[in-house]
Amino acid sequence: MNALVHGALYGVVIVLCLLTTVAFGVWFERKFAGRMQSRLGPTRVGPYGLLQSFADIIKLLQKEDIIPADADGSLFTLAPVLAALCALGAAAVVPFSPTVIASDLDIGVVWVLAVGGLMVIPTFAAGWSSNNKFALLGGMRAVAQSVSYGVPLVLAVLVPVILSGTMRISGIVAWQTSHHWVAVWPVIPGLPAFGLYMLAMLAESNRIPFDIPEAESELVAGVTTEYTGAKFSLFYLSEYVHTLVGSAVASALFLGGWDGPFAPGLHWMALKTLTLFALVYWVRWSLLRFRSDQLMDLCWRRLTPLGVALVLASAAWVQFAPGAH
Repeated sequence: MNALVHGALYGVVIVLCLLTTVAFGVWFERKFAGRMQSRLGPTRVGPYGLLQSFADIIKLLQKEDIIPADADGSLFTLAPVLAALCALGAAAVVPFSPTVIASDLDIGVVWVLAVGGLMVIPTFAAGWSSNNKFALLGGMRAVAQSVSYGVPLVLAVLVPVILSGTMRISGIVAWQTSHHWVAVWPVIPGLPAFGLYMLAMLAESNRIPFDIPEAESELVAGVTTEYTGAKFSLFYLSEYVHTLVGSAVASALFLGGWDGPFAPGLHWMALKTLTLFALVYWVRWSLLRFRSDQLMDLCWRRLTPLGVALVLASAAWVQFAPGAH
């Protein structure tokens, strides 16, 4: 099969699976939060409320599309579309199994970091184009947070890259498989790098406790304050997709991807990804939001030095450990 046709077909399948997973993921988060707070969550639409997310989609699509009078209309409309495309685009190089991958690039790690980092552009564009002070402040916070936490995120990802000697994500998974991965072999610096990645990924995705760009107690809804209907749903979708793809990347880079103790395959990658996705919910409904100063202090004084130390430890391991490769 032609490589372009192959990539397009797998891309469509992966996008549909991601969107379906996100729809049920929203339902799961509501039920999960309900259990943690001694309430029921969705119960009325479908059995156990399973169709609640689809009902919400229909409701949002029917709502009036409002553009503020003094907003930059074209940029205001384009921002949510770009946010959704960036979130979905990062999944193109994630190997869900040895065969299920849209494009197995030699620079897959660079692609994920670059496309994921672009999310900040539509986010700030939405805040600036809304002509709303709350939205603008949310956009400025998003830029500061994304640029800052992009540093420890890159440092964390460099650990498996240095240890495996490749930036092809499928190659990193294969390397872990051959080394009988535990988080990522060696456990130190692999395990701390995994924790660093998850913290930075939460910050990149604006998930609690790193959700200061849309802090409702201060900024109403941040960059989405002026958005309604389908445009708001695209921002909502992009946040969940970004988190899901980030969980999949973590599974591939640190948890062995499709490799498992019985039979390797897609089911292991799905299980690991969904487990991390659920862990994000657990963190969200357990912790409080950081203040802006606490957020930056954590990044620059703690996580970034830790990332540098882990990169140096990885390089030392490759250089001096016998049989490191």
